Amino acid sequence: MKTSFIFAVLTAPLATVAFADPFTVHDTATNLFDRLPAVEVSTDLNDACGFGRNSNDHIGYCATKNTIFISETFAVRAEASYEMAHVLGHAIQVRHGVADVALNAIRTRRNEEDALRGMVTRQVDCVAGVLMASAGLAPFDIAALDAEPFTKSHWGRSPINSGPRVSIGLAARAQWYAIGYAANDFAACSVGEMSSQLIVDGLR
Repeated sequence: MKTSFIFAVLTAPLATVAFADPFTVHDTATNLFDRLPAVEVSTDLNDACGFGRNSNDHIGYCATKNTIFISETFAVRAEASYEMAHVLGHAIQVRHGVADVALNAIRTRRNEEDALRGMVTRQVDCVAGVLMASAGLAPFDIAALDAEPFTKSHWGRSPINSGPRVSIGLAARAQWYAIGYAANDFAACSVGEMSSQLIVDGLR
C-alpha cells in the first residue's frame, strides 16, 4: 500500500499532490479507534469487493473483509482526504455499533428508511469533519463540488454494489461536515436518534 502510494505521488503533478493527504486521515482514525480497516490498493476494485458499475470509482469500504479498497490513482485526487474520512466514518459506525442500531431501526420501520439513512449519512459526514480537523488538514469544501458525492453504493458487505444508495443533498453534507470540523469532537455528531455516544465510547 505504501509503495503504491509513494509511486503515485512521485509520478503525479505536484499541484495535484498538494491537495491530498488521505493516509494522514487514516493514521489519525486508527490512532483514535480500535479495529478500523486497513487500506489496500487494488488494480480491480470490482474483483476486490464487488464494486460494480454503480459504485464509487476510487474508494470503498468492504465490511466483509474490514478493508478499505482504493484505486491506484485515488491518493492524488483533490478530494481523496475527504473521501477517506467519509468511508472511515462508515467504518467507525460499523465497528462501534451505530450501524447495528441503524439497521435494527430500518428493519422495524421500513416506512422511515430514507429518513433513518439520512441521519446515518449526516453523522458520517460529521465524523469525517472531526477526522479531518483531528488530522490537522484544511477543511474540504463539499459545497463547491459539482455533484453530491457518495450517493451510489460505496460501503457494506461484499458485494459493495448491493449496498445502500443515499442522497441528502450537497448542502446537508456540507453542513454536517462543517459541524464536525468546527467542533473537532465526535460528541457533536448526534443526528436525530443516531446518537454519537457509541462512537465517543469507542475512543481509545
